[in-house]
Amino acid sequence: MDAAPVSFDSGDDSSSCLRHDWTRSETETLYNLSFPDLIFRAQTIHRQNFDPNHVETASLLSIKTGGCPEDCGYCSQSAHYDSGVKATKLMDKEAVIETARRARDAGAGRFCMAAAWRNPKDRDLDRVCDMVRAVKELGMETCATLGMLTPDQAKRLHEAGLDFYNHNVDTSPEFYGKIITTRTMQDRIDTLAHARDAGLKLCCGGIIGMGEQVGDRLGMLMLLANLPAPPESVPINMWNEVTAVPVNATAERPDPIALVRLIALARIMMPKSVVRLSAGRQYMTDELQALCFLAGANSIFIGDVLLTTKNPQTVRDAALLERLGIRSPLDDAKVCAPSH
Repeated sequence: MDAAPVSFDSGDDSSSCLRHDWTRSETETLYNLSFPDLIFRAQTIHRQNFDPNHVETASLLSIKTGGCPEDCGYCSQSAHYDSGVKATKLMDKEAVIETARRARDAGAGRFCMAAAWRNPKDRDLDRVCDMVRAVKELGMETCATLGMLTPDQAKRLHEAGLDFYNHNVDTSPEFYGKIITTRTMQDRIDTLAHARDAGLKLCCGGIIGMGEQVGDRLGMLMLLANLPAPPESVPINMWNEVTAVPVNATAERPDPIALVRLIALARIMMPKSVVRLSAGRQYMTDELQALCFLAGANSIFIGDVLLTTKNPQTVRDAALLERLGIRSPLDDAKVCAPSH
């Protein structure tokens, strides 16, 4: 059965154009296309904007863990919940650089530094800027997620050489208040604007599987796609199980096909953005990840740990990408992949 018409033809160059006027009805129509039609449209747009046989790799390090004053109901690092994660001080620069060097040698092209703050103090930002400069000297792209930023702090990070600032919207505006009360959605939008105005690229996505509805997932993508400029990097996270946080009461792991549909929709709505499979990949089969790549995902985090939660081993990632014939920086790192 033919799907309802949408505002572009998959064979038209306009399918690569950035738009900022996505509507709910149009988004739902796309999401509900037959699976073959949806994947075809997403893959067509993907090929118009990216090498379909290449995946980016990034590594994520928690440079300051736990003790966060925010009450994000999904997070192991919130001081509001007894998740078993102990608060730590900001890491020394030397330890961060050594970790970045190992990540580079293992095949990571981008190094992301995360600190569990509501917002950084200026003295801490000085130290983070030093880390950014040192990581840049290793030849890696740099990313940081430090909480809310002022315009001046965003400018300082850009001057230090930071490439990307990560600040996720997490979910739809409608569902947001059910998982966070200490920071508003507008707070997040303001920080994104400060980072963008300072010249930083944006890494911004969200989390699925917290108990939200499909409409909330679509609302999250609409929010991102309809920004004045969509994020250059869009991480899609599946919620990782965490002890003693409120989301445990509502969490429900997404249906695999629903996840692939969401990836495809992100690719269609943000044709020039990198779409990253982020947290939760340890729950995914190789087949599910392969479908996500087919739908337009083209970035992953490598390394055994993402902040405080598990991640597939790099050797497994290398093996999967090799089986799929997809190139990545892991090829140059010569990661030993088991034969199949």
